[in-house]
Parts: sequence; C-alpha cells; structure tokens
Amino acid sequence: MNLQVRRATPDDLSGVLEVFLACWRESYRGVLPDAAVEAMTDERAETLWRRVLTSADGAVLVAERDGVILGLTRYAATPGADGGIDGAVHSLYVSPRAHGGGIGGALLSHATEALREAGADAATLWVFAANLPSIGFYQAKGWQPDGATRTQPEFGEPEQRMRKEWA
Repeated sequence: MNLQVRRATPDDLSGVLEVFLACWRESYRGVLPDAAVEAMTDERAETLWRRVLTSADGAVLVAERDGVILGLTRYAATPGADGGIDGAVHSLYVSPRAHGGGIGGALLSHATEALREAGADAATLWVFAANLPSIGFYQAKGWQPDGATRTQPEFGEPEQRMRKEWA
C-alpha cells in the first residue's frame, strides 16, 4: 500500500510514541551520550506528545502505511518580529525500521509546503550537532547550517540550526 501523510490526532498517540521512542533509543544510541538517551523515559515522552497532539500551536503530520505510523513531523508558522511569517520544523522522526524509504523526505516536503502556503519565505529547524546522518539528510534536501547553536538544559547536548529559503 502507498504511504499516506495526514494530520495527526490524539488517537495517534501510541503510534507516535512508538516511532519517537524508537528514534531516541535506537537512532540516537551512539550519537548522543547514553544519559541523554535514557533521560527520555516512556512517561516523559507520553507527557510531551499528549500535550503536542492536543495543542492548537502548529501541526503534526504522520506518515503511515497499512495503518502503521512510520514517521511524524511537527511544524508551525508564527508571526515574525519583522511582520512576516516565521516557519519552523520542530521535529521529524522516522522509525529506524523505515529509514531510506522516502518517509522523512515526504514528511519534510509536506511541512515545508504548508509553511510556504502560510506565507513563510523560509524555515528553520534544530538538529543535534552530533547527529551527522540527519544533518546529511537535511543538507541533501536543501537545508544549510546558519551558524546558530544552542544547548537546551533538558538534553544537555549541542544543537545547530539549519535553514531553508524558498522565496
């Protein structure tokens, strides 16, 4: 069956958690320190995604095949300080068992198209600086590091910001 990308609902919580936690526990193992990986407990993940899936801030899309969620993305278009629209991709996760199948690209394409339609001229995203496979994926899709970095206290790992312009 073909891949379907659709808006997520609160009923998708279990599938979203399965993909999200697999990414943290499998894809991030060896990329992030074990303490950072282990800090993402089942309870913490459920609290996070239960809130996100019921929030009106931004949108969450899932990609599924045969009723099984294989990936997800969260993005938002917000008013910018300059009076324009700021686009942001807040997360993109693909099940480790589905890497290389075009799911991440499909989700990212849907998110950036929605941001473009909302009036954003560009979008940004944050990626762990040590996550070289993801950085390479984003660069292949036209995203480039813009020089901004951060380390969020809850993760304790450096991140870099990437940007894509389409205007």
